[in-house]
Amino acid sequence: MKRLPLFISALAVTLGSSAFAYTVSGTVSDADGQAIKDASVTLVKENKTTKTDEAGKFTIHEDEQPPIGINQAAVNPGYISINSGILSYSQSGSAPVQVRIFDAVGHQVLNQTLYGSGEVDLRTGTTAMGSYYAQVTMGSAKQNFRFTADGNYATSFDSKGHALLKEIQQGEKLQFVAEGFDTLFVPLGTLDTTVAVKLTKTAPAEEQFAFGYALKNNPRPSKGCGKNSTLNSVQTVENGKKYNLNVGGKNRTFFITLPKNYDNTKPHKLLIANHCMGSKAEDFVHHNPDYDHPTPYYGQQVLDKNGDYIFVAPQGNDNGTWNGKEDHQFVDEMITAMFDNYCVDTTRVFATGFSFGAMFTNSLAQDMQERLRAVAVYATADYNIWLPAAGTGRYDAKNLPIAWMAVHGKNDGMCDYNRAKNSALPRILKRNGKADANGNFTDASAEKPQEFNGNAGHLCYDFKTVDERFPVKFCSWNGEHQWTAHDGPNTKTGQGWENTWVPEEVHKFFEQF
Repeated sequence: MKRLPLFISALAVTLGSSAFAYTVSGTVSDADGQAIKDASVTLVKENKTTKTDEAGKFTIHEDEQPPIGINQAAVNPGYISINSGILSYSQSGSAPVQVRIFDAVGHQVLNQTLYGSGEVDLRTGTTAMGSYYAQVTMGSAKQNFRFTADGNYATSFDSKGHALLKEIQQGEKLQFVAEGFDTLFVPLGTLDTTVAVKLTKTAPAEEQFAFGYALKNNPRPSKGCGKNSTLNSVQTVENGKKYNLNVGGKNRTFFITLPKNYDNTKPHKLLIANHCMGSKAEDFVHHNPDYDHPTPYYGQQVLDKNGDYIFVAPQGNDNGTWNGKEDHQFVDEMITAMFDNYCVDTTRVFATGFSFGAMFTNSLAQDMQERLRAVAVYATADYNIWLPAAGTGRYDAKNLPIAWMAVHGKNDGMCDYNRAKNSALPRILKRNGKADANGNFTDASAEKPQEFNGNAGHLCYDFKTVDERFPVKFCSWNGEHQWTAHDGPNTKTGQGWENTWVPEEVHKFFEQF
């Protein structure tokens, strides 16, 4: 960069016991730019504190005088003068003379050690416009001053000969403290500066519970975060990969679909899709669209716009059914394998299923409340499925709540609507009531859902007496045994499943956590 001319007005200063001055000022505001009044601002190493005014402004200033009683004449080893950028120095002894120049942020641009008397061209090292600081040391005496290379080219001594720069202590910083905001530290390179800072509002401490998590709780990363998976796939398919897992001596199969932007340092939500009777897990990863498979994973993958979810599909028995306890163990160990090999948010694991897959999902909801945050069941029922019995074993029914959503056609001739409403739903509500003074969840099964009555349309009812952390939603529509509930046929094709509202409703239900 081209060297700029430097002109400094003539000035002579006796070099003795130094007197310093500095000014640190600035403004403090919040993230929206609103001034913060009464914020405490501390210059840490100097132990100087002030408060911001109504405009959020502050100033920390010091004029440091020489110690009282010192005979200036006795300790003055010499003097310096500055004229047109040339610093001349003279001393009574032969001690080394050190001249250092710093830029405005405290970076040293010149360091020379001289002897006797002489002069230094301060233009050396000042290759750009701006403020610079010079420090001259003779023996135990030291003098600091500022000069400007911006066309003004003037030194900055005050009328008493005080310099504007006090030598900054290593690690100096400003501390900002305001009620309701996070404490902020700002490192300083010089004691002559102006800053503008924004404080961040302090997030409230996350509430802790004997069971479950606060709504919108912070993610809890699994063991697999920061690691590469060691699972070996046995087949690659259109929308994922196939894996085998040995569970109780039996080979079990499941499919994994990772988001395209999968990041092993970001905790992802995990969604488990359970297939219905006559279907299979592979149908979730590649299948021609129809009323049961409009998009993969019950329509949830297409709604995952930001790649927040990992999707898995476990395979039941060869005939498309689910046996019971051994399948609970399979899903449990599959979740563990996902936690160990991928970056998963262990507090946001969801499960969903249709028909026999819904019954299996509802069965899982009875004993896996500590692993599943919420479930969505389409056309569930309480028959043809193993339901855990009450107990203390790993796969025994637990008296714990779980967030639960159901979608059911009122004209379902396969899985009876009334059986779902009068049996599956009350079983969930019995554990999901608002917690009492002792933190025990109460019985909310006395509350009945509002139901859809009409020819075309639907009604989703959110229960009012349940704990807000464990919501229950019951959606009814005037349809038959179909999970792709819809309010009317597609005007172009006549196939209503293309207008299904279910995926969006389920996505919103899961995303509230």
